[in-house]
Amino acid sequence: MATSVLVVDDTAFMRLTLKNLLTKNGFSVVGEAENGEDAVQKYFELKPDVVTMDITMPKMDGIVALKSILQRDPSAKIIVCSAMGQKPLVIEALASGAKDFIVKPFQPDRVVEALNKVMSGGSA
Repeated sequence: MATSVLVVDDTAFMRLTLKNLLTKNGFSVVGEAENGEDAVQKYFELKPDVVTMDITMPKMDGIVALKSILQRDPSAKIIVCSAMGQKPLVIEALASGAKDFIVKPFQPDRVVEALNKVMSGGSA
């Protein structure tokens, strides 16, 4: 069975880009969220195998959402997505429990590698 993924990003274009990339590589995108509040709600509704979580979003940022999900489900597998130049935020996200990170603009091979690594039990 394909790995189920929840794609979280406040930009519709980025969600679509990631969804297409993941689907093309055999992953099943089970849901999308455009902010951290939606992400937390949809995570517990959909129970995806892994989440790709944008860091900078309105309402609730990705780090707060990450902590909220991990507080209720310590086994959650979350990969954060960041733009270039957000190194301090990536470090905070990894310290808070993110399993890996991918950088925008997305490099297809790196995205697939990150998801496969996290699903096989590895982390950054």
